[in-house]
Amino acid sequence: MFFISDVQAQTTSAASDPTGGFSSIIMMGLMFVVLYFLMIRPQQKRAKELKALLEALTKGDEVLTQGGLAGTIVELRDNFVKVAIAPNVEVMVQRSSIGAVLPKGSLKSE
Repeated sequence: MFFISDVQAQTTSAASDPTGGFSSIIMMGLMFVVLYFLMIRPQQKRAKELKALLEALTKGDEVLTQGGLAGTIVELRDNFVKVAIAPNVEVMVQRSSIGAVLPKGSLKSE
């Protein structure tokens, strides 16, 4: 009689979940949707904006590199850009290292 109550207790706890674990699958799906909208989608949007920015570069644009150099574009090539950072000082940087295009005249004010 002592063992029978243990068996009944085990069967009642296993049968207490009427959804059969379906709610945990729904929660995982909801977590993925939230993760997508909070992390993946904004990152893809930023990558698309950066790609458009790099394709729209023209000679004379004032740019800021990811390394912190600010200068004016002198020459454009396929993968590289020549940037003038001071009088008679030009550096060659990769196109992908350009982080931002500055408003016209922002380097002259400093």
